[in-house]
Amino acid sequence: MDTIKKLFAQKLMDIKAIKLQPQEPFTWASGWKSPIYTDNRKTLGHAEVRSFVKLELCHAIQQHFPEAEAVAGVATGAIAQGALVADELGLPYAYVRPKPKDHGMGNQVEGELKQGAKVVVVEDLISTGGSSLKTVAALRAYGVEVVGMVASFTYGFPVAEEAFREANVKLITLSDYNAVLEQAAATGYIKPEEIEVLTEWRKNPGGWKV
Repeated sequence: MDTIKKLFAQKLMDIKAIKLQPQEPFTWASGWKSPIYTDNRKTLGHAEVRSFVKLELCHAIQQHFPEAEAVAGVATGAIAQGALVADELGLPYAYVRPKPKDHGMGNQVEGELKQGAKVVVVEDLISTGGSSLKTVAALRAYGVEVVGMVASFTYGFPVAEEAFREANVKLITLSDYNAVLEQAAATGYIKPEEIEVLTEWRKNPGGWKV
């Protein structure tokens, strides 16, 4: 497995941005019961991890999307990371709201992007992919070309992978659910018998029961 994925997974667990509780699951806003909770915003409060995320997202863009002419962050989770990345790369930046404002100019894309510009999207967390791909749709409607997306973490749900394929969006992430499980098992964070429970959850998160 990619070294960066395992390294970042460990960093996220170290700062408790990721918590695993297969026996005492969390409840997501969607109502799903989940053995994992992820809050990547915690990386902003840790200078070393924040810098790691910024630089590795930049490296991912340079490697996979070298043609990018601008950066767009997904509100609200990736506004800060997107701005940090754009600043490091010296590129124009904007962020995208979930929906247009209901006052003022009614903007959904905040900032300024040139029409036809090649834009890479910076996201925080990929679950089902719905909100991330709504951002892509908004940018396309705005008149720019989305060359791809980079994100800190993905659960790797099959529904998300299919949605990204259908939307023709290439996704690159710094870490993922598999890397977290591997590191958690290697460090004794979880018991070997809990791996199967955590693996089964990802197959059907909406219908999973303890």
